[in-house]
Amino acid sequence: MRSVADVLVRRLAAAGVNTIFGVPGGGGNLDLIAAAGRAGLRFVLTATETAGAIAAIAQAEITGRPGACLSTLGPGVASIVNGVACASLDRAPLIVFADAPPASASAFTHQRVDHHALLAPVSKWSATLTPETADVVMATAVARTLAHPRGPVHIDCPADVLGQAAHGDHADVAPAGALATGERAGQVRQVWQVTEGRRVDALLASARRPLLLVGVGARDRDAATAVRELCASHDVDALVTYKAKGVVSDRDPHFAGVFTNGLAEADVIADADLLIGVGLDPVELLPRAWPYRQPIVNVTQYEVACDHVPFATQLVGDIAAGVRRIAAVVRPGADRTRRPTRPAPTSAPGARLAPGRVVELVAAAFPDARVTVDAGAHMFPATLLWPVDGPAGMLISNGLSTMGFALPAAIGAAAIDRGSGRHGGRPPVVALTGDGGLLMCAGELLTAARERLPIVVVVFNDAALTLIDIKQRQREQPVAGVSLGSVKWCALAQSMGVAGHAAATEDELRHALAAVRDADGPSLIEAMIDPRGYDAMFKALRG
Repeated sequence: MRSVADVLVRRLAAAGVNTIFGVPGGGGNLDLIAAAGRAGLRFVLTATETAGAIAAIAQAEITGRPGACLSTLGPGVASIVNGVACASLDRAPLIVFADAPPASASAFTHQRVDHHALLAPVSKWSATLTPETADVVMATAVARTLAHPRGPVHIDCPADVLGQAAHGDHADVAPAGALATGERAGQVRQVWQVTEGRRVDALLASARRPLLLVGVGARDRDAATAVRELCASHDVDALVTYKAKGVVSDRDPHFAGVFTNGLAEADVIADADLLIGVGLDPVELLPRAWPYRQPIVNVTQYEVACDHVPFATQLVGDIAAGVRRIAAVVRPGADRTRRPTRPAPTSAPGARLAPGRVVELVAAAFPDARVTVDAGAHMFPATLLWPVDGPAGMLISNGLSTMGFALPAAIGAAAIDRGSGRHGGRPPVVALTGDGGLLMCAGELLTAARERLPIVVVVFNDAALTLIDIKQRQREQPVAGVSLGSVKWCALAQSMGVAGHAAATEDELRHALAAVRDADGPSLIEAMIDPRGYDAMFKALRG
């Protein structure tokens, strides 16, 4: 008979998982790692549990299949919470396996915390394995994590269960389809939020200047294709959220800029008489009042609350089908004068490198690379200036906006190609991170080196939490608690087997980029940043 661990791994493989990330303990996840090895799934050791979760999230966002990670019990689960919250608010399917005390040791309290209660606020579903329920639990976990809105599920793995023989090993258990929240592919149903006697068809038919607001839900291939076809056939422009970068290429003439609910896009939206959300989820938007009066409809896989964005109606179901329905009703030929989003200054004169120029030079050196972006001030030029041509070409934490995201996400992204034997001739993954964010996950440089992953880490070094510095000065408060101190990033990288290069001028950055272009394994470029341009950029984008 198969062991419980073998049953888990078989379900993971069937769901398209080929790598498990995390930090093992001495319990049941050792059986899980062994079973993964027998089935040809890789286990990648990360320096922290949160990094393991983020690496798995990156794979999920690229492939559309679940990511998988594991942790030890107690402190491991406490540590992984940030990664689980990231999957929850960034709508990523993630399966989290946690060691748990043996089922026979219920009287022992050492390292025992209530995993289910700890993860409940940030996970969709939770279960504890038994030999009798393992297969059904795994089938349900896969269905739950993939049901919209996608998000993390948690499975407790008691130490004395995974090595046991599984009972009720049902190879043909249905994938718990009844748990799905969306309609069958190709179908769309209308959910009326505010009727006022107006149907969505009437709104669409009367619009002369519609504008698309494309969000996280539109990143799959079919949805992206439908959006691009609508833009081209009806001459409709689109703003995209950070996570939807690439659904409409930055180079597409219908690309109108990035949408955050900030100031930069206000002029573009002011020109529209109807806003059409496509996969728009308010979890991505800045937490400020909705300032627009035009009616807004939303095509979405799942109904979202209307307390932030006042949707007049939502078309719930398959997004590609919903977009095609809109195309059948809305008028071809937009009656509008195109106005791009307000340009934000991306550089300022100074002795050191301007952040915007760093982004431009790195993007030019690796025009086909996937890029991961950390939270922080450098995020502004990165999202503005790095051109993205396809969905998931830029990975960023937007719903949670967690620091320490870029490097673990790059590890997950780079491991996909390594797992499928496609590294040869492919560009590296580029991780753009601030020094504060990299400090939070610096141990993952060792993970990248140990796995020999083709990653170029560009650290924007200004020795400060610059975004917090800007906000303190905006409030006319004393600048305090934002100075990081000096870190010799090249020396730190080299101590872990990562090639390190420093650049304080554009010429030095070009030389560094040339040096890492064909590197065998990970590299780090320390860019000495002049932060003075960030203030004007922040004001232009956020107001």
